[in-house]
Amino acid sequence: MAELLKSDFYFDLPKELIAQDPLEDRSASRLLLLDKDTGAVSHHVFRDIVDYLYPGDCLVLNNTKVIPARLLGEREGTGAHVEVLLLKRREGDVWETLVKPGKKCRPGTRLLFGGGLLRAEVLETVEEGNRLIHFEYEGIFEEVLDKLGEMPLPPYITHKLQDKERYQTVYAKYEGSAAAPTAGLHFTKELLAEIEAKGVEIAYVTLHVGLGTFRPVKEENVLQHHMHSEYYQVTEEAAEKINRTKRSGGRIVCVGTTSCRTIESAADENGIVQSGCDNTEIFIYPGYRFKVLDALITNFHLPESTLVMLVSALAGREAVLSAYEEAVREKYRFFSFGDAMFIADFSQSEKDRNRK
Repeated sequence: MAELLKSDFYFDLPKELIAQDPLEDRSASRLLLLDKDTGAVSHHVFRDIVDYLYPGDCLVLNNTKVIPARLLGEREGTGAHVEVLLLKRREGDVWETLVKPGKKCRPGTRLLFGGGLLRAEVLETVEEGNRLIHFEYEGIFEEVLDKLGEMPLPPYITHKLQDKERYQTVYAKYEGSAAAPTAGLHFTKELLAEIEAKGVEIAYVTLHVGLGTFRPVKEENVLQHHMHSEYYQVTEEAAEKINRTKRSGGRIVCVGTTSCRTIESAADENGIVQSGCDNTEIFIYPGYRFKVLDALITNFHLPESTLVMLVSALAGREAVLSAYEEAVREKYRFFSFGDAMFIADFSQSEKDRNRK
């Protein structure tokens, strides 16, 4: 494929459809079903998802936990305001960060947070203007961060989050993300218990969501876009559940693009998921052949984003953009705190279910 244009993934989204606050009931979001074979759509409530997951399926969830990665502080000596977003722990107390204003934070610059409860020094400027920063503190870093840090909500959310836990999934376990795997925000513990009771396997994988979430595609030719590296881990138990489901003819249903990217990165050329941990820069766009994933539960994504491209690889660009236009007409809520979409081959699923 010589060229794939960013503009091919544009759609018009009225600003008022960007969800600013999470719903009180996680599972009360709306759910759009998109048949990846026919392009047909239908409208539901998220808790109806249990009716479209079948015994023998495997639901794959990303159990990463968002850290309060947004730090507001000042430059030592000048008192000038500075904002630091923690992206990835490099080693010990050295983090790769996104700094605003970046021009004023050259190597050697000293920073203070919480009146000096947390101190830092800019070490060097790395790829795309990110800063490596060394932090100094007394006690335990995570406890200091919990006291001073804010949840790193995306820039399109302007409302203040009242409850930090609403930007975490109910199954979040391993700290390390700079953004939530938002498709998972719709699940409650009760809904997951109902899904398991139906005979659906649940496999947990971990991918720490990092820089890619915050970086728009700048090149018009999509194939020139570089994805940033993100750490993932697949346990032996998760790999076995996924591989067993594939062998027995069940569907692998990923919750969110991060779960999808994890298992596609961890699979060998025969589609067998390998356990272990690694970093992935996988970029999925139309033309990609999925090795493991059969169906995807996902939120509605930004125009021209790598996430819209991933979804288009599964269901076809025209079908996805048509479904997005329908969602806009029906006034679905978009992005992190918005509604969800379930992309699967529903006619095939029905046949398989009847055969069983």
